[in-house]
Amino acid sequence: MIDSSKLCGLILAAGGSTRMGRDKALLPWPPNGEDTLLSAAIRAFSTFSQQIIVVVGRNAGTIGPLAQSLGGSLALNSAPERGQFSSLQCGLQQVWDLNFDAAMVTLVDKPPVKKSTLEKLYLEFNSQLPPGKWAVVPECAGRHGHPIVIGRQIIEAFLKAPVTSNAREVQHKNRARIQYVQVDDLGISINLNTPEDYARLSQSP
Repeated sequence: MIDSSKLCGLILAAGGSTRMGRDKALLPWPPNGEDTLLSAAIRAFSTFSQQIIVVVGRNAGTIGPLAQSLGGSLALNSAPERGQFSSLQCGLQQVWDLNFDAAMVTLVDKPPVKKSTLEKLYLEFNSQLPPGKWAVVPECAGRHGHPIVIGRQIIEAFLKAPVTSNAREVQHKNRARIQYVQVDDLGISINLNTPEDYARLSQSP
């Protein structure tokens, strides 16, 4: 069993948001609310994580103060143009260096999932993970998504992979070590990449 005090939240937020036209981390969420995608993600993770790390890039000056005001710490990806996997490795390196046993990982362009989903993933990893399993990945309607909860064995696999790799490749190589968990939450696979995506989701009931 993993000590809950050794679980770290990790939010990847270093992207340039070129297709959105503005930093996705600062999009209001819910659309008519006072939170942003970043602050909503931090608040959602705070119940389950002793510490929350936000990976930033060239947007450090704009989103860094918000993350820190909510108790988050920053990991700087100095070359975010290398892609999302470089941000994952940057954040996980800090998780590793701080000696956390596990990380709950999500992307800032994903609206927070249901609290019940987070609870199910947390409990599955913390108290019900079968021997030989290193990670928990949510599944709904045949699709996998985020957040994922990963232990040190697979964190090490991510860190040892070449920066030209991607998270999907590493997970595929270690699929026998992953526990897929059914959740009733289509939000696990939603990404907001364009203004049209945001408008469409904003109009959803």
